[in-house]
Amino acid sequence: MQPLTLDDYILRHIEPEPEYLYRLYRATNIHLLRGRMASGHLQGRLLKMLVQMIRPKNILEVGTFSGYSAICMAEGLDDGGKVYTFEINDEQEDFTRPWIEGSGVADKIEFIIGDANIKAPKLGIEFDMAFIDGDKRTYTSTYEMVLGTLRKGGFILADNTLWDGHVVERQYLEHDRQTQGIESFNEFVAKDSRVEQVILPLRDGLTLIRKK
Repeated sequence: MQPLTLDDYILRHIEPEPEYLYRLYRATNIHLLRGRMASGHLQGRLLKMLVQMIRPKNILEVGTFSGYSAICMAEGLDDGGKVYTFEINDEQEDFTRPWIEGSGVADKIEFIIGDANIKAPKLGIEFDMAFIDGDKRTYTSTYEMVLGTLRKGGFILADNTLWDGHVVERQYLEHDRQTQGIESFNEFVAKDSRVEQVILPLRDGLTLIRKK
């Protein structure tokens, strides 16, 4: 019998992953490239709980991918709340839309194909919370867009901000544009007097940001 890993131990002692999300995560890893980009059990339960703590009315998500994180956040919303989730890759729609529409929270999710940096401000909505999980090369510009649509006291969650540890590895910092984008974002946010921030070493790094 293999010894229990710390990750296994954690997953055994948190809220179980809903069966629908288990099937979505499995399908994501079978049918999509880079399936590990989906939030998964631990981060998904955290997203739901953060929504329940913050109690936002409107959430902006940049980077829908398979819809896993959008569904998790929608699970935590009060009645009348909405997740507006943007996916720039139109080839993703055929996979993602049926999973969102088949979930028990489809009425709380607005799935939009297009560039959030262009389309989200045009909604004219003041958001209470945002989840950034799109193109790492444009994280800083996405952050600026999100901050402009966020209410005072609102929260931003930015995913993948440790980027498999590449943010401290010279070869990636010098040659990989994704790593460079994440590093530039981290440096920018750390010096931004408009916000408070903390990085959690969860999965690939999750930064929690509060707009002052």
